[in-house]
Amino acid sequence: MNQQQLNQPQSNQHKSGFVTLIGRPNVGKSTLMNALIGQKIAITSNKPQTTRNRIQTVYTSEEGQIVFVDTPGIHQAKNKLGEYMVNIAHRSLKEVDIILWLVEPSNFIGAGERHIIEQLKAVKQPVILVINKIDTVKKDELYGFIDTYRKAADFTEIVPVSATKMDNTDQLIKCIMQYLPTGPAFYDEDTITDQPERQIVAELVREKALHCLEEEIPHGIAVVIEKMKRRGRLVDIEATIICERDSHKGIIIGKKGEKLKKIGTNARWEIERLLDCQANLQLWVKVKKDWRDSDFLLKNFGYNGPDQ
Repeated sequence: MNQQQLNQPQSNQHKSGFVTLIGRPNVGKSTLMNALIGQKIAITSNKPQTTRNRIQTVYTSEEGQIVFVDTPGIHQAKNKLGEYMVNIAHRSLKEVDIILWLVEPSNFIGAGERHIIEQLKAVKQPVILVINKIDTVKKDELYGFIDTYRKAADFTEIVPVSATKMDNTDQLIKCIMQYLPTGPAFYDEDTITDQPERQIVAELVREKALHCLEEEIPHGIAVVIEKMKRRGRLVDIEATIICERDSHKGIIIGKKGEKLKKIGTNARWEIERLLDCQANLQLWVKVKKDWRDSDFLLKNFGYNGPDQ
């Protein structure tokens, strides 16, 4: 934004731009994005690396339009899927107007956070530090956390929030609008996401599997929608949960199919809320050994590389 734009009356300006959410895995990026747009699009869980793709959602008001870009957490990649996820996160830094860096409230800045600080030193866009999960600490401790990060890097703003409790999220929206460039809307006012329905449905099934499964399995699963067809107020969906080992298949299905049934029941409830109709959801489980290190299978399952 140039000086002439800054001097124009704010009431006559329509703001629009792209805002990325970055941070270490499991700091609440997807939860915050869902909270800011007021609808669940990105899946969430308490397991790290839940988000795998770049997901765009849209917040529209009279003042302007914010296109949020949720990215996978920045972490040490251990396979081709991990490399794909980290590449998306790093590339997003160069393609947006504002960067939101999410951290948890702490007086200790670890190696992972310092790596991100080094990445941010090279960018020219405004960087807003968002201290999430403030509902988990005492209010008088917050000033110390803010001071710790203020000394570590030069942030445009520091905004404490609680994504789960919706605390101070309105202030964060105002802060973002303040630094967005002027311009027309990128999407019509009814658009909430650029994600196809099939992709969101697949992710909802994966989320419910993450919630139900044991620690060693979640990173090794993907969900593929084989069929999705509407019949009036009913949608027929056939989906396959992909896992890496035969032993995992048994765990996912569970004794007498109880685990798979629970995943399906929980996913169906979310899908019906999303699509506003009844869902006939059929789930299967297939084994594709080491799919996370196969370029062919990664593309087959919707992870199409950084230029997707």
